[in-house]
Amino acid sequence: MPDKLPIITSSGETVEASAPVIISASRSTDVPAFYAQWFINRLRAGYCVWYNPFNQKPMYISFQNCKVVVFWTKNPRPILPLLHELDERGIHYYFQFTLNDYDNEGFEPNVPSVEQRVETFRQLSEQIGKERVIWRFDPLIVTPQLSVRDLLKKVWNLGNQLRGLTDKLVFSFIDINGYRKVQSNLVKETNQFSKETIEQAEFTQAQMNEIADGLAKCRDRWHDEGWDLQLATCGEQIDLDKYGIEHNRCIDGELMKRLWADDKDLLYYLNYGELPDKNSLFGMDFSRPPLSPEKMKDKGQRKLCGCMTSKDIGMYNTCSHFCVYCYANTSKEVVEKNRKLHSRESESIIR
Repeated sequence: MPDKLPIITSSGETVEASAPVIISASRSTDVPAFYAQWFINRLRAGYCVWYNPFNQKPMYISFQNCKVVVFWTKNPRPILPLLHELDERGIHYYFQFTLNDYDNEGFEPNVPSVEQRVETFRQLSEQIGKERVIWRFDPLIVTPQLSVRDLLKKVWNLGNQLRGLTDKLVFSFIDINGYRKVQSNLVKETNQFSKETIEQAEFTQAQMNEIADGLAKCRDRWHDEGWDLQLATCGEQIDLDKYGIEHNRCIDGELMKRLWADDKDLLYYLNYGELPDKNSLFGMDFSRPPLSPEKMKDKGQRKLCGCMTSKDIGMYNTCSHFCVYCYANTSKEVVEKNRKLHSRESESIIR
């Protein structure tokens, strides 16, 4: 099965398109919240366009081989009534749903209230199943006014509202030193930091272990009450095995195997990194050993990322949540300009 194939665009032009099996929508922007109808329109058209952020060259992406879409979102409500279109096409999907509680801190100014997001989480979980909705508290942030203990209380309170609606909680620790614009935004857009205190937002080893110990105690308490919740970190180097906390794979082939075990074509791809050859006289050969997770790893992601290969269709500078810790936006002005340029009928989210 070719990784690329010719397609005919809406303008009648024949172009070469990438044909990924797994599509990520998206690490770069919130597609379900802001581009739900665009996504469905492109699904109907059979392709979309992604522009390389470094050289602005277009890449055409066909949905022909797509078997799975992984959605990343803080507000999936706009896409809930549209998900049937994926079901009707036999395309599987699950959600990475970031549900933090930073309402009082103002870190996520344009997301709905915690109460609204909890209700949306409930609706999504009941609509597609709890195993297909991964809860993310991401990133964890400490400030001079927000202690580790305060964060654990927030997770505990949210967890009590989400009990039984998900099987996994994924978390990460905010990376301050790696992104200057994050440092700037935290000082400029909130009253939690000054230039002198910004370094306090970077977690110490002791704080990471305190968080892990606290989360493990929450998990054990919920387990005693009948809710088995798995804990995992995203893109973190620290080893928290002693707390029963693993390193996560957000684009997770093992999860897909469990969820869609009856989809033999998908299982073949997840084992061998290619779709089966429909023209073969011998059918699917599952006798050879599957590829290791390392062989299936997405080489375009960070070294510590455990995700398997996928194609992201989002674009930077297009998310209007305006979270102060976000590294995907240059400025509000650039985002608003891009949003005005965007059309639901356009081939890409933004050029």
